[in-house]
Amino acid sequence: MLEGSILQKLEAAHRHSKRPIQYGVYYKNTLVSLCHALEDHILTDDSTPLVITAFQQGKWYLQEAERYADIAKKSGQIAIMASLDTGFAEHPTSQLPNVNLVGLDSTDPVAEEWHLIILAPGYTAMVICQELSVADYGSSGVPASDVERKFYGLWTFEPELVKETAELAISHIGEYNPELAQKLKAHKQAIQSRLATPEDLSAVVSRVVEYLQTGQVNISVPTATRHQALDGNLVSNEIQAFLRMAQIIDATDTTNPMAAAQVVALAETMGQLLDIPAWQMKRLRLAALLHRIDPLQRVESVLSGGTSTRYQEDAPTCALSCPLVPGAQVLRTMPQLRAIAQIITHQTEYWDGTGEPARLVGDEIPLESRILALVADFQWRLNHKEMSQLSREEIFAQALEECRQLQSYRFDPKLVDTLALLVMGLQQGLDVPVMTPKASTSMWLLNSRLDSESKTSEQIRTYDK
Repeated sequence: MLEGSILQKLEAAHRHSKRPIQYGVYYKNTLVSLCHALEDHILTDDSTPLVITAFQQGKWYLQEAERYADIAKKSGQIAIMASLDTGFAEHPTSQLPNVNLVGLDSTDPVAEEWHLIILAPGYTAMVICQELSVADYGSSGVPASDVERKFYGLWTFEPELVKETAELAISHIGEYNPELAQKLKAHKQAIQSRLATPEDLSAVVSRVVEYLQTGQVNISVPTATRHQALDGNLVSNEIQAFLRMAQIIDATDTTNPMAAAQVVALAETMGQLLDIPAWQMKRLRLAALLHRIDPLQRVESVLSGGTSTRYQEDAPTCALSCPLVPGAQVLRTMPQLRAIAQIITHQTEYWDGTGEPARLVGDEIPLESRILALVADFQWRLNHKEMSQLSREEIFAQALEECRQLQSYRFDPKLVDTLALLVMGLQQGLDVPVMTPKASTSMWLLNSRLDSESKTSEQIRTYDK
């Protein structure tokens, strides 16, 4: 990272923290899709956000200047940083009262960075990256195709991180224009940001995934190998969008902020005890990471009264006829996650057939959905007993007993027996590692089985006996 750049200052501030920032490498076409999605969300949102951007060079801003004229109509203040180029300050968008240009010196490290920082009352978002140097590209050299240029950094919806980066950017702007920096700082302080709701995030995440998928279709590069690399970068970021959404949902639940990570750990251990195959374990892990995107705990979230439809997709067990569930529908926008959406949708089915949304009975319920339902409930019970005066062993025993009382009615009795084995191990000192998912390294979560494997219910049930 270039010394004195905004990315470097952010990294330095978190270098020795308990939650170091996770960075990734992004192709230019991925960043274009991400930024266009976040920018266009401003056009459909009712808030008037503070927007801070860095375009590297004025010519890149000029390519987007018409878009920014529309964005300015929906924004409070916009600050645009870029190296001075011919026409940078003369474009009509630059003359708008709430658009502020900051011409960067050619030696300024921020001139090598690409930023989009959005602070709105209902949500926060940012892309902050720095282009790789000639040395970073190594023996392969700087790519000839513009879309293959690479950037190092991150993107996130995390409010505190976005606010911190905005402060760094405003401070940097103050070195050029102290008066503008004061105006931006005042506008930032006036924005009463709140944690984004799942509904807020669902809208912006859907747009991000849609634009990334469009980016895949529009790739135009010389070789198939390069196409595969660019395509993989886009797909990885689609998954990252959902993981980030899940992380924010966990963060908003102050009573159970580690739910996803703990459910993943329990589900994986259950899968090992059941000896389910690696491809199914990978799918179970991803479903556990995303299981709170729409937990279907609210009856009104299920569309009923003739809205049922049959969807044809690669399913965990078999094709099922069930209502469309809005929260899970956002996952179905990505073909690789349709099976995951089905697992999450059916985690609220009951073993006796009285659950939602399709009233499936017994082994008709996908195995991953049954495991997920049980361990999520068990984790919730453990979490709510932690503040009691009970010992660790007593907490495990009580949570297990409460799950036992629901077997044959809500939960698969065979899985409850497996959970009992897991609890026995936990009481005897078994360590189930809990790891925070790394959103920036998400491609390992997918393989060809996730979007091409179609198993019959009889095949799946062989792992269920």
